[in-house]
Amino acid sequence: MWTYNKLLQYPINIKCTDPKLAKVIISQYGGPDGELAASLRYLSQRFGMPDENAKAILNDIGTEELAHLEMVGTLVNQLTKDATIEQIEEAGLAPYYTDHGLDVYPSSAAGVPFTSAYIACKGDPVANLQEDLAAEQKARATYEKLIDLCRDNADVVDVLRYLRSREIVHFQRFGEALNGVHDRLAQKRYYMNNKKMNHMNNMSNMSGSNLVDFNCTENECND
Repeated sequence: MWTYNKLLQYPINIKCTDPKLAKVIISQYGGPDGELAASLRYLSQRFGMPDENAKAILNDIGTEELAHLEMVGTLVNQLTKDATIEQIEEAGLAPYYTDHGLDVYPSSAAGVPFTSAYIACKGDPVANLQEDLAAEQKARATYEKLIDLCRDNADVVDVLRYLRSREIVHFQRFGEALNGVHDRLAQKRYYMNNKKMNHMNNMSNMSGSNLVDFNCTENECND
C-alpha cells in the first residue's frame, strides 16, 4: 500500500545534545496528543467512513502522521545520542534511561507509556471527525508549547514550526471531510409523519414506553 522514501519529510540536523528538550518533545511521539496516536486513530477510522473522499483524507493524513512520528523520533534521538550520564540525570531522565537506555520509547513527557486508550473510534463518522478536528487543535497547541520551551534552540524550533503548520492543514482537511460526510448522510435523511407518529405514541402509551423509533422516507411523509 505504501511506498517508503528513505528520507525525512522535513530535514532535521540538531547540532547540540540536549536531553532536557528530548524529555518534553517525546510527548509528541507517544503522548495523548502525539503522532503515534494520531496515525493509528486516522488509519483505523477510515474503514467506517461513508464516502470515498473522507476515507482518502483519513488515509492521507494517517500516513503523513507516520512521517511525523519518524521526525519526532529523530528529534529525540539526535538530542540524546551523545548525552552523558550526568546530562541524563540532570534532565530527569534517569528512570527512562534505566528502562530504555537511549532508545526512543513511546511515552508522554510525564513518563506515561503509550496506550490505545488515546485512540478514539466511535463507530460514528461525525463523532470520529469531530474528534479528529479536536485532536489536530490539541496537537497544534502542544507544538506551540514545545516551541516556547525550545526557544533557545533554533534547529529544534524550525522543525517544530513545520510540524505545527501541518496540524493546521490537517484541521482544514478534516473540516472538508466532515462537510462531505454531512452531505452524504443528508441524502439518507428520514422524517416522521403525523399518522405514523400518532400510531407509535399510542403504542408507547399502551406499553408504558416513551421511545419512538418509527420513521419514513421523505416521500412517504407527504402521503
